[in-house]
Amino acid sequence: MQESKPSRTALRVALRRGAHQLFDDPIVFNDPIAVPILGKQYAEELRRTPLQTSRVFSAALRAFIVARSCYAEENLHRAVENGVRQYVLLGAGLDTFAYRNPYPGLRVFEVDHPSTQQWKSALLSTNSISIPNTLTFVPVDFETQSLAERLHATGFDPQAPVFFAWLGVVPYLTLAAFRSTLAFVAAQTEGSGLVFDYSQPRHVLSPNEQLAHDSLASRVQLSGEPFQLFFTPEEVAAELSAFKQIEDLGGMEITARYFANRSDNLAIRGDSGRMVSAWR
Repeated sequence: MQESKPSRTALRVALRRGAHQLFDDPIVFNDPIAVPILGKQYAEELRRTPLQTSRVFSAALRAFIVARSCYAEENLHRAVENGVRQYVLLGAGLDTFAYRNPYPGLRVFEVDHPSTQQWKSALLSTNSISIPNTLTFVPVDFETQSLAERLHATGFDPQAPVFFAWLGVVPYLTLAAFRSTLAFVAAQTEGSGLVFDYSQPRHVLSPNEQLAHDSLASRVQLSGEPFQLFFTPEEVAAELSAFKQIEDLGGMEITARYFANRSDNLAIRGDSGRMVSAWR
């Protein structure tokens, strides 16, 4: 990524979250900051975000992005009820939780590449969204810097439990980077938790899902942020051997939980993307 240039992947995710607020009814994930953070700069792109009923896999991708945000914040609520006072967003992108945080005692750490954070800071300033004193930006260049060292340098308490959200990141990692980050999370104090999403490998998908996978993969490849890492549920379970209370949700479970009885086409299609929560 170039200095101060946006991550196209982070932007596309933010556009879909914003589109959900404007065009879906009923709203599954209420986010009053999702549209304002995009501002006038991305208003036209937001308007053009594909919404045609014929593009079911575009709607399915939006549904997955909406559902994983819901799922992360539901699990965060559980963590806070159990005494967690630290929330770390790994690959925060344009996530808006910190700017509508309902938990006065919860400290939020947004971890991302320095250039992505510069872009976000500019959007926050331009669109008059104030930065709360409970938020800490943690710029990390994972090629040259340690996540643990950067977090500890910004006031993170390694002796206290913490909840991590790792959304929309795993497919872009190498296996080594995934395992290194997971080991850091697994080393946290008892009571800590994690939510992340992952994608299944192409060969386990249905023919229609393979076409959708190929289309999305080609777009992210062109944006310079290619997919690299895929898991089956059995492989994820093996990677999470240090955790307990593991929940791994596929398409049918996600749709039943968040999109049941809708009259529109906002629903998960197939089982390509999955969501996981796990606890220490």
